[in-house]
Amino acid sequence: MRSPTPRSRPRRARRVAATFAVLAVVGATTAATNGPEVYAAPSPVPELSAATLGARYAAARHDIDTARATAEGVHDGGRARALSAFLGPGRRFLSFDARSNGRAVEVIGDLERADRIAVVVPGADGLLTNFDSWKWAGGGSRALYRQAGTAAPGTRLAVIAWLGYASPSTRSAGVVTSGEATVGAHELHRLVTGLHRVNGRARFGLLCHSYGSVVCAKTAGRLDGLPVDEIALYGSPGTTFGSAAELKTGAHVWAGRSSGDWTRFVPKLRLAGIGFGRDPVSPAFGAARFDAGTGPHSAYLKPGSLPLRNLALIALGRGPEVTHA
Repeated sequence: MRSPTPRSRPRRARRVAATFAVLAVVGATTAATNGPEVYAAPSPVPELSAATLGARYAAARHDIDTARATAEGVHDGGRARALSAFLGPGRRFLSFDARSNGRAVEVIGDLERADRIAVVVPGADGLLTNFDSWKWAGGGSRALYRQAGTAAPGTRLAVIAWLGYASPSTRSAGVVTSGEATVGAHELHRLVTGLHRVNGRARFGLLCHSYGSVVCAKTAGRLDGLPVDEIALYGSPGTTFGSAAELKTGAHVWAGRSSGDWTRFVPKLRLAGIGFGRDPVSPAFGAARFDAGTGPHSAYLKPGSLPLRNLALIALGRGPEVTHA
């Protein structure tokens, strides 16, 4: 294929922008219409700190139990099953909100005694009903925790499965704009600040998938004074930033994309607020590239996979052991 001439590039950019705009409009008009909200608002909780950790766990469990009863009452079988699993022995949530598509923040491991804390930030289509799949925040975080234990026995790692923002639907306009990411970045910064109050010794890694990479990129520059030393962007459509340097973070920035990931076909442009700009795995972005294997877009946290191994090493702060692309 011939490279576009300088004269044709503006026309090509306009065509791509028009395509993004059509996707946005189609997504907005074809997304499922929500009915009246039947789920209760979450209980008021204190700011996250070591002193309030127990109260946060108790409040979230109460809210999950209430939402499960509501789900059973309105015959929402998928959500009732998911929430029953959330109430399983030993599971602990820092926050929970059953409204709309739902939000949930789960702790895996010993948060107060951890040497390192990894926060898994999911992309689009995150729901309470898919939370426990290894393709999503909860199940993927447990896979990461197990992999880290295999890679570094005895290392004290806690993993936070963070469905803590309004993860956009791939059928919505939000999936091609950064609006939800901007709001999510505020919430992610608030979470990391609270986690640091809980455990002032631990160092942090942010592992950010797909649209979640936009959230993390917008959070990165706000993390001054917080011990975040690793940020991994994987399966990213772009971040709205032109380079790792533009993130204005002291953290080591990684990027990875599997050869079977459809996001390699997403135009890496940002025009009129639509699209996400330069590809984080491009040399011009300047991130360290890790080998993300050959799987599809949703398989980075698949148990036993190469990308999971590398992401676990990044979470552990063991960069020299990561295999590079």
